[in-house]
Amino acid sequence: MAHFSRKCYSTVKRPLQELAHYSALVLSEMDTIFMATYAAGNIINGKLGDTFNPTLILAIGLFGSGFCLLLINVAIWFDFEGINDTFGVLFIDAVYFLFGFFQATGGPVGTAVMGNWFCDPESIAARGTIFGFWTCHQYLGDITAGLCTSLILKLGWPYWWALTIPAICNIAWAFLTAQLVADPYTVGIITPEVKIRQEKMEAKRKELAEKGETMADDEGPKPISYAGALAIPMVAQYAFAFGFFKLTNYVLFFWLPYFLGNHFDPVTSNLIATLYSVGMMPGGIIVGYVSDLFGGRRAVVIGTFMVTLIFFLAFFAAKSESGLNPITLLALLACMGILVGGPNNIITSAVAADLASHPSVRGNNKSLGTVTGLINGCGSITASIGLLAVGPLQEKYGWGSVWYYLIGCTATGTLLMGTKIYAELFPPRTTPNVTV
Repeated sequence: MAHFSRKCYSTVKRPLQELAHYSALVLSEMDTIFMATYAAGNIINGKLGDTFNPTLILAIGLFGSGFCLLLINVAIWFDFEGINDTFGVLFIDAVYFLFGFFQATGGPVGTAVMGNWFCDPESIAARGTIFGFWTCHQYLGDITAGLCTSLILKLGWPYWWALTIPAICNIAWAFLTAQLVADPYTVGIITPEVKIRQEKMEAKRKELAEKGETMADDEGPKPISYAGALAIPMVAQYAFAFGFFKLTNYVLFFWLPYFLGNHFDPVTSNLIATLYSVGMMPGGIIVGYVSDLFGGRRAVVIGTFMVTLIFFLAFFAAKSESGLNPITLLALLACMGILVGGPNNIITSAVAADLASHPSVRGNNKSLGTVTGLINGCGSITASIGLLAVGPLQEKYGWGSVWYYLIGCTATGTLLMGTKIYAELFPPRTTPNVTV
């Protein structure tokens, strides 16, 4: 549902430019403002999800997202841009500033809730596959937004209905989300993580009893600090590399319908762009399943996908100005969706869960939201800065320059994961202990 409201704006970018008179630079600023506050929101909300009731945080995010979309509609209905150019731009930028914070609740907090429920040994062994299927929800939201906008435009309704419908749906879904159970422990289900914590508490209780001291009742684990999360091996490296992968994804996410609008009408553009989101769903499942087969060697699979993506981006760079055959375009976008979606899905779900299960925090289920928020948030900071270049690049040098820009981003992110990929391909040999 959060992605339904997030994607709807990008599906009406061209009407916003042509009918509401927002320039390409303003649209690019909106993307950057969203990603900046989304980045900060991920870091903050991940911690909030580990500290307070996660379902309440999720509900607040959904409600706030819907309310922000309604405010954008107010700006369109009353033509704030026409009344005063500066006021119109400042208003919509301010709304998108808040929108990023509310949207940032879904990723880290939702992943933490999943980690609470799927922490038994069988689930851990199949973590990539489980999270791969779970991450399909976001692309269902993207697809729904694209189809909803296409239907609205085809029926001849005002384009702002493409913002109103997701807004109403988000607000309604917020009330349902608030009723969900975030942690099985609250309903009497004892998970392996809880058992580990209880064993630690019992050992500490016995130690204090021998000294004649007592300890307070178990109130659950303390949320991990940001410094503690960054101290977990590979968290900082994944966060930095993920920024470049996320930038590639969000350029396509925000700008693909606009790019296709150069060659097709708005209805067709949104329908074709939907194929990218369709491809992202099996991408996460494939990367998750294959990495499970190879014993959790996820960096190798991610690197393979990213290198393959570079060839697809190079093809777009060569053909973007001359036009593409629609059938070829559909196939390419579906494949690119798989290649981009797989790594993006798994890094912020299964990889984050792997990192949050490090021995240093084992038994503490109050770490996954913070770890996921840091990876997603730090990645979003890189993406927010990188998005600033898209509008000016495509206006001054054409879309070919944007595709070359994405090739550079993808290659950089892959190189940053080089040490992890090498370690998975050539793990250090362990010398068995020999007793004489």
